Amino acid sequence: MPGGRLTQQDRQQIALGLADGLAYAEIARRLDRPTSTITREVMRNGGPTAYRADLAHRATERRAHRRRQGTPREQAAIPQAHGRDPEAVREYEETFTTVLMQSGLPKMMARVMGCLYTTDSGSLTASELAQRLQVSPASVSKAIAFLEGLDLVRRERDERRRERYVVDDDLWYQSMIRSARDNAQFVETARQGVAVLGPGTPAATRLENTARFLDFVTESLTRAAEQAREVLHTKAEPTSGDSAKTGSARE
Repeated sequence: MPGGRLTQQDRQQIALGLADGLAYAEIARRLDRPTSTITREVMRNGGPTAYRADLAHRATERRAHRRRQGTPREQAAIPQAHGRDPEAVREYEETFTTVLMQSGLPKMMARVMGCLYTTDSGSLTASELAQRLQVSPASVSKAIAFLEGLDLVRRERDERRRERYVVDDDLWYQSMIRSARDNAQFVETARQGVAVLGPGTPAATRLENTARFLDFVTESLTRAAEQAREVLHTKAEPTSGDSAKTGSARE
């Protein structure tokens, strides 16, 4: 039924849709499901080129079995503040992780990012990440090293001298500036190739056009990132309930 769990027949239809080159949104429309459900299903089961209906169905059954066998301690490992629905948070983390994977992050790195981003503090220790994600500290360490290399996380020490991994307000700005630097290096290399291959030749023209395109995009991206940087530091507005509490406290 729409909104329920995917059946084996649903997964077969997803596999057929992928084979036909259909977009996730179109597959979702045909199955009367949210697009996010199809996206998450495909990305957690091999991606669009490796998705197999029977393997995906068996993997889902194994995950469901592990959740049923989970101990109360494991289920309570992630306390939820602000009256959040734990199941809704878990589903959203999976969706967020899937989107990060679609953007090019490997699965483990995307899971770490999703976990950090959905934590109010925006920071966790290695042991906290390992506990929340149910993975080894070595897996966390490898993922953090990868994300640091992309300027997507940073390390800091807390008052207890523990190392914490942080996603801060400047994360996306720093990532875009890094991307701009990478583009600039490619532009320089491409134009070196123009001189080597001979201006006006097909190969040189291809490289020159690519360099011009990236030059324009990089300049626009850098300018937009600088102009929008302050948005990353905008604080959340208090809700009406928070305002009432503040007013009561002052009285």
